[in-house]
Amino acid sequence: MKISLIGSGAWSMALASHLARKGAEVTVWAHSEEEARRLEKERSLPAFEGIIFPKSIRYTNDKEMAVSGAALIVFAVASPFTRKTAESFAPFIPCGSKVLTVTKGIEEDSLKTQAMILTEILPGAVIGALSGPTHAEEVVLGLPTTIVSASEDREMAEFVQDVFISDAFRVYTTPDILGVELGGSLKNVIALAAGMADGMGYGDNIKAALITRGIHEIAGLAIKMGARAETLQGLSGIGDLIVTCASVHSRNRKAGILIGQGMSMKEACSEVGQIVEGVYSAKAALALSTKYEAPLPITEEVNAVLFENKDPKQAFADLMLRDRKMENNFRPEDLPECWRHDSSR
Repeated sequence: MKISLIGSGAWSMALASHLARKGAEVTVWAHSEEEARRLEKERSLPAFEGIIFPKSIRYTNDKEMAVSGAALIVFAVASPFTRKTAESFAPFIPCGSKVLTVTKGIEEDSLKTQAMILTEILPGAVIGALSGPTHAEEVVLGLPTTIVSASEDREMAEFVQDVFISDAFRVYTTPDILGVELGGSLKNVIALAAGMADGMGYGDNIKAALITRGIHEIAGLAIKMGARAETLQGLSGIGDLIVTCASVHSRNRKAGILIGQGMSMKEACSEVGQIVEGVYSAKAALALSTKYEAPLPITEEVNAVLFENKDPKQAFADLMLRDRKMENNFRPEDLPECWRHDSSR
């Protein structure tokens, strides 16, 4: 079975290595002939020091050759480049092809998820998404990992499950592709906030609060958009949020740490040296918040720090001093009598 991965970054190569170890015929498309030749020769990435990729992986810069005869086409480019890349591949992807996105992010102008973009550009394809708490640095080593295969088409979700599942890579399925993608995209914004807290030395208490209140605001928006609450309580929601807010591998957390230590957004992203997806999703998340009338207070403060030069310390102070309220929204009939009046607090 031929599987084509579009993109040669860390996540793509981690998945390529996993699939090659399973015995799949793997072809990786690189953005330039030079990079394809380098990968063919060195079989390594700077992000994975000391790791050599399986010899069976093939590399090419030829779009038609990359996807010809593929049973599954996996888009693994950074979210700002998904649309342009998909448009360039469209002439070579036949109607009915199985196309999977493993990228997390929301397009700023259209407010579309990655699967929505692919559906628009490849209307004849069967689209799925693969997302969850999965750092490339661990997947490439074959460390135990769990993830979710999402598609409105059950056959597609289960096909992807069969392709990827192994004794070290457990794959669940769900029809809620919207919830899976929103969880995977919006958690990057919260991870920026968690990193800022770490950079300012604020401790574990506030990080736990950011994770807990972060999934609360992500779920509030996602449900209003039509996603399922259960999805945000699962691997691609709270699971992905926890690992991205806490892991040393998280680019978004690292960028947040640098911002908390005094760097500007641009300086932090340059220091990280890779795409910081949360920066690209932050404005889109705020626009979705307005469109669906779903408050995202953490996301709002992150935007102010990123794009309005707000001091992170002031942003956190403003979060702490928001209007007083109850933690959860109970129905009046579920409250004790003495709580039923002015229960908004």
